[in-house]
Amino acid sequence: ALAQAAGAAQTAPASPADEAATAGDIIVTANKRAENIQRVPLAVSVLTPAALASAGVRNFQDVAKLSPSLVVRPAEQPQNSNVSLRGVGTFAFGIGVESSVAVLVDEVPLAFQARAFTDLPDVERIEVLRGPQSTLYGKSASAGLINIITRAPTDTLHVRANAVVTTDNERGGNVSISGPISDSVGYVVSAAYNYWDGNVRNVYDGKRVNGRESINLRGKLRWTPTDTSSVTLSANYVNGNTDVGRPFIRVASNALFRGQAGLTPAVVFPGVTISEKNQDVSNNFDARTKYSGGGGYLRTEVAVFGDSNLITVTSYDRFHLDDYLDQDDTSAPGAFGNNNQIGAFNSEQITNEIRLQSASTKPFRYTVGTYFANLSFGRPFSRGPVFSLANWSATSKSRQIAGFAQIDWQFLPKATLTAGGRVQNEAVSYTFLDRQANNAFYSGRAEDTAGTYKVNLRYEFTPDLMLFGTYATGYKGQTYDLTTGFNLNRALAGPIKPERSRDREIGARTQFFDRRLTLNLTLFDTDYTNLQAQSIETLADGTQNYRLTNVGGLKRAASSWKARRALVAM
Repeated sequence: ALAQAAGAAQTAPASPADEAATAGDIIVTANKRAENIQRVPLAVSVLTPAALASAGVRNFQDVAKLSPSLVVRPAEQPQNSNVSLRGVGTFAFGIGVESSVAVLVDEVPLAFQARAFTDLPDVERIEVLRGPQSTLYGKSASAGLINIITRAPTDTLHVRANAVVTTDNERGGNVSISGPISDSVGYVVSAAYNYWDGNVRNVYDGKRVNGRESINLRGKLRWTPTDTSSVTLSANYVNGNTDVGRPFIRVASNALFRGQAGLTPAVVFPGVTISEKNQDVSNNFDARTKYSGGGGYLRTEVAVFGDSNLITVTSYDRFHLDDYLDQDDTSAPGAFGNNNQIGAFNSEQITNEIRLQSASTKPFRYTVGTYFANLSFGRPFSRGPVFSLANWSATSKSRQIAGFAQIDWQFLPKATLTAGGRVQNEAVSYTFLDRQANNAFYSGRAEDTAGTYKVNLRYEFTPDLMLFGTYATGYKGQTYDLTTGFNLNRALAGPIKPERSRDREIGARTQFFDRRLTLNLTLFDTDYTNLQAQSIETLADGTQNYRLTNVGGLKRAASSWKARRALVAM
């Protein structure tokens, strides 16, 4: 069935009396509590394992096949990939620049979006929330949120396994085993492997490129000492690599590479026929990335005050990526054909969230909490030796403290008012050492306190018809443009301003024919102020640097709708 029940082991469970959860319901945790998706006044779509499998989705970048308005643009390396919702997402080469679309795995945010561009082993469901989600999920969710929930331990032994082999040389598989260790302890372990040799041929050495290889490992232990408490410990590890090839599709027949006499297309691209269908490159440098990382979290949940739950989630993550690029994209003889760039990305993150949630059965419900995050990034980078010269190293740090609250008040039998707010303080700092400019050194620090909020009113005319209206604001923190070309002027200019968004939505959630047909419609109008975007700066010698800047404003207005047909056994 395309609509299937999904567990909510990672959040306080909703009461059956409140949700009336039956076979065919889709349960989501978009509001940090388990709810039937048809009662959630958000533009949210849910991808179940069955839907992912039927569409052949095995990697994060393929999720866009199934989610309206989600665009995932892979690049020559995971760090340069981009995620956008409703046409908005941040694409930037600098470290410490957050995406406008946050990605969470089991309630833990990924500070380094490149961490998401791997396999999706043992996924219970993926929730895609469109529009600002900053009130409950904090900064870097000014345009939306992707929430990946992995499977929880089971009370009985379950073994899942699958494999894939394709005619274009992709192969992979994953296995998941879950079950009990004792009456109060359960486990789940999973492993996934994926390999693809790519769709581009490097005629210089005869190898195929633009491929990938990755290994993912994940494990969970859950201890339930009482009926009203649980402790979950999870760990994960990823190791992978990609190789890079960027085919040219248009080159003038009389062009000279960088104006150098004799460096014609036939010389710099020997064996390559340039056309719009070209899938060949001629690179004399092994362009590739290699990455590894791991981390985990500790989650506790205990009943307090009779019918409320106290939940804590503490996480740690560390990630490293090496990138090598044939920057001239040729095999031209001499120095001009050997202009390469070498760099690395390092990230480390510690987070802690504490929240108190009331039961879902009462007409007045609340969620209040605090959030802390400490992030650090580092990047050494060099490029040359002939043009677009660069040789620098930079660090970026961020410390965030926030408090948030959301209430749901069912003031009439069919009407519910939701209001929430978040106040957060963030301090960011950086260092930048430019060896190319006689070891020029810069450093700085900035601090900002900001608030976001949302108000929502929904009315359930019948169990199968709900209308809602929402006003919400979003926020993404300030940052420094730590890229090639950073100089005294950039240092004196200070950080790039925070990105803010204001969103107005009205929508309908409907079901027909005994819930066999679902039609959901959302109209939205979103304004962005100081949108953080990357531009190109052309220097006097013709070389180009990428610059992060604030776009004065952006307006997005449209409607989205989704239909789902449930296949019910008769």
